[in-house]
Amino acid sequence: MVNGDVKREETPMNSAQDMKNRNSLKGKIVLVDGENRKTIIDLMKQLLEKKCLDAILVPSQVPDTDSYTWLLVQEGSLLDLCDPLPPVMTVQGGKALSSLTKHGEMEANIGALMRPCEIEAVVELHKLKQIDLDHIILFSIDCPGTVPLSDYMRDPQKMAENFKESIKKWGESESLRPICQICDRFSLFPFAPSSPKSSLSQGGADLPASDIHIGLLGGNDEKIFLWPVTQRGKDLLKKLDLSVHDNLEVWESKVEEVREEKLKKRTAFHDEWSTKIKGVDNFAAIFDECINCHNCMEACPVCYCQQCYFDSQLLTLTPEAYLERAQKRGSLRFPLDTLLFHIGRMSHMALSCVSCGACEDACPMSIPVAQVFTAVGDQVQDYFKYVPGREKEESPPLQIFLEDEFGDVETPGDGLETSHGEAKENV
Repeated sequence: MVNGDVKREETPMNSAQDMKNRNSLKGKIVLVDGENRKTIIDLMKQLLEKKCLDAILVPSQVPDTDSYTWLLVQEGSLLDLCDPLPPVMTVQGGKALSSLTKHGEMEANIGALMRPCEIEAVVELHKLKQIDLDHIILFSIDCPGTVPLSDYMRDPQKMAENFKESIKKWGESESLRPICQICDRFSLFPFAPSSPKSSLSQGGADLPASDIHIGLLGGNDEKIFLWPVTQRGKDLLKKLDLSVHDNLEVWESKVEEVREEKLKKRTAFHDEWSTKIKGVDNFAAIFDECINCHNCMEACPVCYCQQCYFDSQLLTLTPEAYLERAQKRGSLRFPLDTLLFHIGRMSHMALSCVSCGACEDACPMSIPVAQVFTAVGDQVQDYFKYVPGREKEESPPLQIFLEDEFGDVETPGDGLETSHGEAKENV
């Protein structure tokens, strides 16, 4: 399992000094009108009014309730109900967008405003042919995290207030989900580029799929920072008569400052969890209280199979089969094969896990599913030097073969012709 040596070095900007050695990003600094939320919503309204977009997919609070959902909005006035940063993640944005696009091509241009981990999930689903991004304009936003869904359901008003405080402290709050407290991809800027040949200032093919990023850090509720990541993003801002010549160094510096602290927490997290899940017994004990409800699978944006093996007839046993198993083992635990389910799901999606925490929110038994999957996922991703959601055109590692991979585990002599006698002995 995890050995605690996982590194998060997907970008060349790992310190404040690195930032000084390159040109700052250029974008648009927008003065806040009342509050950040209103300023962002007004921007979305302008995009609809000027026919830049046909509709926008955005989180919204359900009227007269404390619940949140996703709305596909075409009427600008309805955007007043929306909240770019809700305190909870009820449905992962990648899952919502997939349901909109996976069953056919669209003619309309749709905007989608999401947290960075949701954007990452969108990119992974695009690679897996579950999302068509041809007519999707993606807006990402700096994210302090969310509060646990179970805590919010118990006391919505208190947790909503705690969330507002966490925005002021930017993630430094025990009220946030554990997985959010160690998230170092809370913004888009330090997430790219993956290649030294790329230029952040110019944009590039290997930048994340977001077209426009909305920066909040460093704005002190007085201004927000718009970074047009792609040419489509620049074209949109141009249609709104927003020039992109402002220096975004204040935002960049604050993001990097917060990220360095997050990386320290993530390192401590790996040190802790490498012990917690070391060995079969410890790993199995984490899932002792699992009731096999499969909520984690249903909530996960990357688990997209229409017919999952674990919900198939292959695992529907007759009474005689149950008795036969019980006889062979001496006893039979119910529900059946809970550990097999988690290991199987992990083997399928650990490389694409974006640490969004949706699985942990969905667990009725409060099992730290997201923390386990993040601990394992980070290490697996590090083995392949793969960052989920980083590049739209980057193939998932298990879809391609590279001759120079895993050379440190090759057997001396690999690639040489095997003698008949040795081959027969190996069989």
